[in-house]
Amino acid sequence: MGEESSGIKNQLLSDKIFLGIDAGGTFTDFVCLRVGETVEVEVHKTLSTPAAPEQAILNGIEALGLSGEAERGTLHIIHGSTVATNAALEGENAPTAYVTNYGFGDTLRLGRQTRPALYALEFPTQSTPVPSAYCLETGGRMSAEGKILETLTPEELKDLVVRIKDLAPEAVAINLLFSFLDDSSEVAIEKAITDSGLPVFVSRSSAVLPVYKEYERGIATWLNASLGPVVSGYLSRLRASMNRCSLMIMQSNGETLDAGTAAESAVRLLLSGPAGGLIAMKTLGAQADVSKIISFDMGGTSTDVALLDGEIATTSEGYIGAYPVAVPMVDMHTIGAGGGSIAYVDQGGMLQVGPRSSGADPGPACYGLGGRHATVTDANLVLGRLVPGARLAGNLTLSVAKARNAVGALAQEVALSIEETAAGIISITNEHMARAIREISVNRGYDPTDFVLASFGGAGGLHVCALAEAMRMHQALVPARGGVLSALGMLMASRGRQLTRTLGVAMDGIEISELQAAMKELENRAIEELTEEGEPAGKLVCKRSIDLRYIGQSYTLNVPFQGPTDSIAAFRTLHERRYGYSLSSSVELVNICVDVREVSEPIQLPSETAADKQPAKPIEQNLISEADNIPAFPREALALGQQLVGPCVIAEYSATVYVAKHWLAEIDTLGNLRLSRTQSYQ
Repeated sequence: MGEESSGIKNQLLSDKIFLGIDAGGTFTDFVCLRVGETVEVEVHKTLSTPAAPEQAILNGIEALGLSGEAERGTLHIIHGSTVATNAALEGENAPTAYVTNYGFGDTLRLGRQTRPALYALEFPTQSTPVPSAYCLETGGRMSAEGKILETLTPEELKDLVVRIKDLAPEAVAINLLFSFLDDSSEVAIEKAITDSGLPVFVSRSSAVLPVYKEYERGIATWLNASLGPVVSGYLSRLRASMNRCSLMIMQSNGETLDAGTAAESAVRLLLSGPAGGLIAMKTLGAQADVSKIISFDMGGTSTDVALLDGEIATTSEGYIGAYPVAVPMVDMHTIGAGGGSIAYVDQGGMLQVGPRSSGADPGPACYGLGGRHATVTDANLVLGRLVPGARLAGNLTLSVAKARNAVGALAQEVALSIEETAAGIISITNEHMARAIREISVNRGYDPTDFVLASFGGAGGLHVCALAEAMRMHQALVPARGGVLSALGMLMASRGRQLTRTLGVAMDGIEISELQAAMKELENRAIEELTEEGEPAGKLVCKRSIDLRYIGQSYTLNVPFQGPTDSIAAFRTLHERRYGYSLSSSVELVNICVDVREVSEPIQLPSETAADKQPAKPIEQNLISEADNIPAFPREALALGQQLVGPCVIAEYSATVYVAKHWLAEIDTLGNLRLSRTQSYQ
């Protein structure tokens, strides 16, 4: 592992067991590290319990035999969760009052007036985040220069509290104009609500996201407020169940924070789980001497794709559903394509797949839990790319008969054979994911053939060869423990903070001393927040970056701060690569950003492979069609250097890899599965 990849402290290794948990929509994954003279790794998967996500975690802890450690408080947990994401996507936000200045109550309803499909004559209208009755206007208006235009009077504060009391919301979001320049009015409103004793969750924009753009800032504040009761309730129940255990939560930017702080920062947890996978992938890629990686994490519900060019890229222009999320998060593209994605025939008689998923309950038809719809997992089983009768989490056994029945129902509708229909489901799914990969590579000026395709997640290995072929890539990598890689990444993450502040000044007239002072102020705040969670056990490293744009533009690009001249040059280069052109126009510094993280000594995981193993033999023959049979091999039995020629299946507890025709698979010294194309593309 690299220096900055592990949040596990050596001084704690002797008396604690470390547990990484990734709670997904279908499965909840666990990676347990027991560290003594040697490092022991144990992985586990259990079905998620969406109605009460903490129950799946408790089930997994019991199955791993860690209930006693949990009760004694000797278990150190790092957790990534989809609770905030699912609540936002499914519209389970708490009723929230939105407080802003006079005349701006419709800001969230108006949005940016962007069209989802530029040339479409008709398109679905976007739902309003906050009903008009819950949009409350008051005084305390600030100018763009930080001057008070309308004072916030005591009478207005009293009236506002009364109106909030009459609405009886569960949360309040406060977003006043230009509050990032002076937050005194927002602080006064928050204090008045708190002092009144109203049982509401309060978020103010100057604390959540103190940057320009009132709409994006307002959405972030609303999301934080409306998700706050959901997330804080979940974390409270989990902390109560965990007793005295240390509990850290993964943020969307790939850093962890204390569970108590996380309960107040719901908007920073929206990509909590996927971020862990990228951290692990970067670390394992560095060990394998692979720095240029296109990753795709395919689980049961969704697929996350990202591009790593040495470092994990972050962005403040992400989306959750239709809403922009301007808080820092790992830069990835997510689509509704997973093993549980449901196939169907549309009104035009065409076969379609996703984004609707069977989830954990009832799951794919082959799980035998009552699911009747054909899914991607069912199609893979029909095609022989999964081992029939293999046991999954929850002691599930894959049923070929149930999979064929589900796919067969679709086959009748499209007048194809069961195998042809299954192949069609896989092809459509692969194209969805290939389109996502093009979005984060080709559309941003990167050539996919310069990268290695890295697959992880429970379903990723079944599609890795097909996706590499779609992008005309020659190399692929499926890491050891790939089916639970996001959970493993939780254990590699560092505790940290990313803070941002808007300045809005031209780069050619900036005072370096003032800029340095502003960055230092943010760094000190981040260090203070980290210290309040507990004395940092490792070294604190500070990274500075700035958001730049050409004057007159509405979007920014983030570059490391290297002084005005070098930063401007880096911005122009990045702008040309991203958008295909550069300008001679002046450059504006919009935001300053600091990233303060705790760096500690890493743990070396044991290799999955022993050099003295004998070459593994097939465990059984899988039926692909009436004419073809392919062998299946247990991954844990593969010998170092053993080469497998596709087509074949490589199976393990947490995931399965399908090695397609014209591909060669080999286990390296780190236990990773290296895939290489044996035939040139035509």
